[in-house]
Amino acid sequence: MKNKSMKNVTTHLAAGAAMVVLTMGVFGSSQALAGIASTKHNLGSLGTGVNKFDGTAELCVFCHTPHGADTTAAVPLWNRVLADPTSYTTYNSLGTSSLDGATVAVGSVSIACLSCHDGTQAMNVMINQPGSGGYNSAGAAMAGNWTGANQTGGKIGAGLITNIGVDLKNDHPIGIQYGGGPIAGTVPAAPADYTTSLFKDADFKDAKSATLNGQSVWWVETGTSGRQKTDMQLYTRTGAAQLVTGSVLTGAQPYVECASCHDPHTDANATFLRISNANSAVCLACHTK
Repeated sequence: MKNKSMKNVTTHLAAGAAMVVLTMGVFGSSQALAGIASTKHNLGSLGTGVNKFDGTAELCVFCHTPHGADTTAAVPLWNRVLADPTSYTTYNSLGTSSLDGATVAVGSVSIACLSCHDGTQAMNVMINQPGSGGYNSAGAAMAGNWTGANQTGGKIGAGLITNIGVDLKNDHPIGIQYGGGPIAGTVPAAPADYTTSLFKDADFKDAKSATLNGQSVWWVETGTSGRQKTDMQLYTRTGAAQLVTGSVLTGAQPYVECASCHDPHTDANATFLRISNANSAVCLACHTK
């Protein structure tokens, strides 16, 4: 599954933007860190979720490691093997006429989420297992036993909606330009906002912008002004080399990824959504309908 040459094609968050994700978008605040132990993403022996693994009482290790992480991953200190981006079939393959934006190869934070949620490898496969002597750059399954109704041998159970698989045609598009992409082929540099008038598809809300650590970042606000964990996060990607379909890309642009809508560190809302979807608030945060 691991293909370094193909993964190098995927564009990752720039170093500065990655640090923003570390502190705001992925690792989150201390409040979120305090809450992850009580979520389904705590897979360790002390977890309270459906699936539990008796090989370790740790919880962060299933995704993150302080040493020896996969540096091709666009998320902080990733501790899992990533798939070949070409192994996925994406939504654009349906040929729907309503898809305006260019789609790029599966990457960014989405391919990290899929390293569990495509159901192809067990959740206890890690690059750097707890303790000494457990490092394997190709990834290896940590010894231990799984319990729980939503897994089989540590893989997310077949047929469950959380097992997204490698065929993503029936899922919300990921790796797709926000707002259908820019009319002029480029997105204004931060801190200028990326507004509806600049989109190919006017049925999207404005994307706010800021320069953090020297990099442009974008988000769609859902409440308080300023970038918050409860906003819809957009992820910076660039480069025509990774283009799957659509027009040629120019410069850094905001893309929709799995973590645009989901925060893996808190389940304050159903299915780890960043905000409650009452009255379809998640959908309508971005879509003007």
